[in-house]
Amino acid sequence: MRTAEQRHLLEQVQGFPAQPWLWLAPCATWLPAETPGGRGVRLHRAADGRAWAGDVNCALPLPLPSEAVNAIVLQHVATVELETLLSECARVLMPGGRLWMTVLNRYSPYRARWQWQGARPPSATHCQLRLQREGLRVRSVRHLGPLWSESGQAGGKALPALRAVRVLEFEKRTQAFIGPETARPVGWRGPVAT
Repeated sequence: MRTAEQRHLLEQVQGFPAQPWLWLAPCATWLPAETPGGRGVRLHRAADGRAWAGDVNCALPLPLPSEAVNAIVLQHVATVELETLLSECARVLMPGGRLWMTVLNRYSPYRARWQWQGARPPSATHCQLRLQREGLRVRSVRHLGPLWSESGQAGGKALPALRAVRVLEFEKRTQAFIGPETARPVGWRGPVAT
């Protein structure tokens, strides 16, 4: 599943002129061996779960200027610091930039596999609403993983929403400034009293 997810995300980032980019993974083994073209920063959660390690060791807020990256990949973000991390991603993303976020699908039959390990993924709907409040617009929602049929057997084609992972794609849009108005001629309409 991880390999298919990384392949899909690399295709998305490489198909978008993403320079510079930011890749945030849940641990070091989730960082892809192949990196997108151009300049970028690869980070993963440190062992303590509070800081980030990788190309730069840091904590939130991210040590990047506002509107500094054109593409961001968030893989399986933990619910710890979710609000702060999503706000930081919205801050560092350039207008017109893209953000791809993967979350485990709570409705997938695969949840039985990760629930017993104690995983508590954030709700995809909650993440969508939070990023929309930050000014990002949902471009697409995709599902990755084997397809399931109504009979519950893998390999079906009927229920793609039951796949293991959701990939949410966002785009940052900003409001345009009000354009200049044409100047109207100014003139006196009556006598000027002194």
